[in-house]
Amino acid sequence: MAFHYRAEILQLLVSPAHAYFGRAKDGPSKDVPTELVAAVDVVANKGIRGDRFFGVKAHTEAAVTFLAAEAWEAVGDVLGVEVPDTAVARRNVVVRGLELDPLRGVEFELDSGDGPVRFRGGRPAHPCVWMDRMVVEGARKALVGRGGLRAEPLTDGILRVGAVTVTSPVELDASRAALQVKRAQPLR
Repeated sequence: MAFHYRAEILQLLVSPAHAYFGRAKDGPSKDVPTELVAAVDVVANKGIRGDRFFGVKAHTEAAVTFLAAEAWEAVGDVLGVEVPDTAVARRNVVVRGLELDPLRGVEFELDSGDGPVRFRGGRPAHPCVWMDRMVVEGARKALVGRGGLRAEPLTDGILRVGAVTVTSPVELDASRAALQVKRAQPLR
């Protein structure tokens, strides 16, 4: 049985290199271009064309990263601060209205108007210590269990900012998108 949901892609990020490397106290690299784009070209088993993880064998199963905007906003609520734009998190696909955790370990599709793009949900996208530097002290801890989802693209296709239809073999609940997940393994 397949479940169908409506959500929204708020932001698509492509960066050819890592901006957060080395010691956080030294600050991010200023020479790394980061593009917020209207559409991305997803390539099966490789990732997003032009992104730092594209075609990197060690990252094939985690080539595309997702973040729920509600989870990002929850960090601000927990810490009592205004969080910066989601681009600071450096996740490729920022969505609203989509619970990500149940997608770990399952195949799902996103269709933003150019046909479905199929993914296999992988491991959580854990936050790094850089979040304390780039957001506010305590952001990393607040993001644990909310950092998003890594996924492997299984088909080629285009994703666009805007409305998206999600097809999933598991039930999802958008009202749970901001919740902190405390288990390490996907549902079976």
